[in-house]
Amino acid sequence: MSLAPHIDELLARARADLRMGLPVVIGDGGTEVLAAAAETLTHERLADMRKAGDRPVVAITARRAETLKARAYDGDLARIVLPDDAGLGWIRAVADPADDLDAPMKGPLRSARDGDAALHRIAVTLAKTARLLPAAVVVTVTDGAAIAADNGLTRIERHRAEPQLHGTSPLAEVVSARLPMEVSEAGRLHVFRPEDGGEEHYAIEIGRPDRARPVLARLHSACFTGDLLGSLKCDCGPQLRAALAQMGAEGAGVLLYLNQEGRGIGLANKMRAYSLQDQGFDTVEANHRLGFEDDERDFRLGAHILRAMGFSAVRLLTNNPAKIAMMERNGITVAERVPLQVGRTAHNRGYLATKAKKSGHLL
Repeated sequence: MSLAPHIDELLARARADLRMGLPVVIGDGGTEVLAAAAETLTHERLADMRKAGDRPVVAITARRAETLKARAYDGDLARIVLPDDAGLGWIRAVADPADDLDAPMKGPLRSARDGDAALHRIAVTLAKTARLLPAAVVVTVTDGAAIAADNGLTRIERHRAEPQLHGTSPLAEVVSARLPMEVSEAGRLHVFRPEDGGEEHYAIEIGRPDRARPVLARLHSACFTGDLLGSLKCDCGPQLRAALAQMGAEGAGVLLYLNQEGRGIGLANKMRAYSLQDQGFDTVEANHRLGFEDDERDFRLGAHILRAMGFSAVRLLTNNPAKIAMMERNGITVAERVPLQVGRTAHNRGYLATKAKKSGHLL
């Protein structure tokens, strides 16, 4: 029936379940697992998961495994066997680096090396895209369909989930309306919504840009602390305001405001990274200790929005060569890179140095 949820709707439901502490069932033909986010799992559900199937494992990314000196036999993933006497505290210590310096010896940690880790990988990806710590407690079960049906759990199938998890959800414009702004009274806000139920993204159009010529454009990732609170730890707020001011001065431009807080890891994880930075780690090191890559953002979203608005070429306001490469790969010609070097403070000197040294920003 058409009333049944599609795979993107099931994945959105699974993310919401993980955020609330509910496990989900992930299937692959004859193999199925029960998976829960390490961050939100409760004592009661952990006890039930232990009874449901094989010995649980804590699936973590290879980045987190490197910090813990654990073997990542699955390449980008490690499956840490959960000891019989380990509880939530042990699981959280494996998933969350907050106390790594106080208690650096987490082990001994034994990594599973037999069997396929594809379902574990989906579980970690779901936790990550739910803006949780990228760690999941996973139990192999014999009848996942029955467990899901008897307990009202969301069940997803690997062959349907993987293409969705690795792709970019199509975006559709919901509405646009005139928005007079300080930098230009001729402003217009466009709201784009992804089909997968994810966060909406915005395009701020200044004036009436000529679609036949390269438009002055900026891909700006949401930064609650910098854009709204005036944080001195980054240069995001000054970049946002400078980009809009330049578009207003030229009379035309498009700023894409993408809801990818904290380089795509979410505000809570970004604050975890800030806490780690207070312990002496730089931005990239903090992300790695949390289990994330340097940058988890998907800039393909920006290219999709620009094409939907009728633009094929841009003069890109950026210091990040990765954005230029992404735009070119996704059919948007970058006719010119326009530098945007503002917002340097005593508080973000190290942050900017790390962006230049480790992320290749042109500062």
